[in-house]
Amino acid sequence: MTEPVTYNPFEPGFTADPYPQYAAMRASDPVHLTLLEFWVLFAYEDIARFLKDPTLSVEDANARPTAIDQMIVDAVGDRADRGSHTMLNLDPPDHTRLRKLVTKAFTPRVVENLRPRVQALVDDMLDDAGKRGEMDLIADYAFPLPFAVISEMLGVPATDGDKLRAWSGLIVRSLEPIVDTNLAIAIADASDHMYEYVGEMIDRKRKEPADDLLSALIAAEEQGDVLTDDELQEQVLLLYVAGHETTVNLIGNGVLALLKNRDQLERLRADASLMPGAVEELLRYDSPVQMSRRITLRDVEVGGKAIEKGAFCGLVLASANRDPARWGPDADAVDVTRADASHHLSFGGGAHYCLGASLARVEGQVAIGSLIQRFPNVEQAGDPMWNGRINLRGLETLTLGLNG
Repeated sequence: MTEPVTYNPFEPGFTADPYPQYAAMRASDPVHLTLLEFWVLFAYEDIARFLKDPTLSVEDANARPTAIDQMIVDAVGDRADRGSHTMLNLDPPDHTRLRKLVTKAFTPRVVENLRPRVQALVDDMLDDAGKRGEMDLIADYAFPLPFAVISEMLGVPATDGDKLRAWSGLIVRSLEPIVDTNLAIAIADASDHMYEYVGEMIDRKRKEPADDLLSALIAAEEQGDVLTDDELQEQVLLLYVAGHETTVNLIGNGVLALLKNRDQLERLRADASLMPGAVEELLRYDSPVQMSRRITLRDVEVGGKAIEKGAFCGLVLASANRDPARWGPDADAVDVTRADASHHLSFGGGAHYCLGASLARVEGQVAIGSLIQRFPNVEQAGDPMWNGRINLRGLETLTLGLNG
């Protein structure tokens, strides 16, 4: 008798390569009830449906509490509720009014006007790396670029990078299954530090407003608009963390994918016009955000399974992006000319489609394109080390040789 396949993101080696497990789940149990009492969906069609369904929720309060939830509350108390007022965790109409305040800063036209600044930052980083003949892809490039861009958009200095990276790296672990009390406490402590830091940023901007996103959000609050003090702080923290954490993974995972598929790298280097489509393909091939979520507000049938009201459902975007039923037999291959690559689900879907998608695309195009054009012989100078995360899975470090 064949043993049932079980989703296990804690399995050794999973964060280095989760795709074999995703394939096994798609084949055997694409709508899966886990041992941790939540559902996980793995097929493209099911996930696309859930992402766009306006009758599903993202608010954790609508999910039935689990033993894991109680463990976290017991460990960190009221701090477990941190982040519940961000756009990421609210349904309409609250989501709609909060998103409306920041949407103007992330329209494709506004973001495209940032391209020269992104290019200037990239050129400076590559100049420095070229002098050394090598660089750490993450610490020297993939992290500082989006960090500098979102800092400038918010109107704050891009200083304190090391401690902010450490804090945000812990905070985003809250987007993953947590089964460790010590990790829950570490996340809450990092959140305390980040909230204090963001509060000081807001105080400075109240005294010295400027033509930037943070000043605009403060002005909206003070004019009696829709932002409470808590909402203001939480939106800024979300923009600060989400504004760079995911793009780090896009650049890191994307460059590694090209280095492992040298024919595709050379194809891209020979024809720079392929870059926009190539970034879509790299987003599909190794998604910077592996999973999204929805919560059922009624009983729902999907894939022949009945999911009950109040169920937490993990939607494995990275699995959908490799589903042969959608992408064909070469779903596990990198093809920088793939015509429909932009139909990937890496930015989610529906009302919660990623606000920063246009910015991530520009940063990815400029960072990856400039690197392979500037250093045609770029190569791995060491083994990649993964960050150990299940959801925002990406590289922790990868040394590149530039003059080989």
